[in-house]
Amino acid sequence: MNKNITIALVDDEDLILEGINLILSNVQHINVGITSNSGDDFIHALEGVDTTNFPDVVLVDIQMQPMDGFELTELLKKHYPNMKIIVLSSHYKTNVVGHMIKLGVSAFIPKASSKEHLINTIESVYQYGVFFTQEDQQMLISHMNSKPKKPTFSFNETLSDREIDVLKLICKELTNQEIADQLFLSKRTVEGHRQRILEKVGAKNTVGLIVYAIAMGIHPLPPL
Repeated sequence: MNKNITIALVDDEDLILEGINLILSNVQHINVGITSNSGDDFIHALEGVDTTNFPDVVLVDIQMQPMDGFELTELLKKHYPNMKIIVLSSHYKTNVVGHMIKLGVSAFIPKASSKEHLINTIESVYQYGVFFTQEDQQMLISHMNSKPKKPTFSFNETLSDREIDVLKLICKELTNQEIADQLFLSKRTVEGHRQRILEKVGAKNTVGLIVYAIAMGIHPLPPL
């Protein structure tokens, strides 16, 4: 990979922060910028970062106090919608996958992962926007076919053929106007389709739509 990737780490365990820093210190094209022990500290740190040094990818731990990874992710996606977030957690379960994808997480890394998996995930998220394994796909399908206690993805409403056409182009990162031009629709019609797809799927943003599309076989898995 030619371009350097700037990442940020948010974890309340110093050993995890130090360990990941040490691992990545030997990776020439990945630079660790901000490291924070809490979500509040990270948000404050972001406010003082120059746009040229803004992190490309953020690794966030789920279990933190007082602000956990779920709350931090929701705040980050609200104020920095294009930020790519990787969840780092020892709790790699189906219900966590569904809940976090709804918030627009780009990937999941179990804390027991290898150095190679960590680097590969960071590179894929930077290049493709998501890192999504076949195991993730199966876990998400299982989650959508279950009856979750809290609303995550909705699988009750089927997307129409036109909505699938729009979703495929969303996954290719086309703008509403570019999608409208390709499908010979008005921009306003495409905007309506996008909103309806979000409502049907239960996702809050484009990353959630992409992961949904991958899980449903509408969009291919990024190269591993």
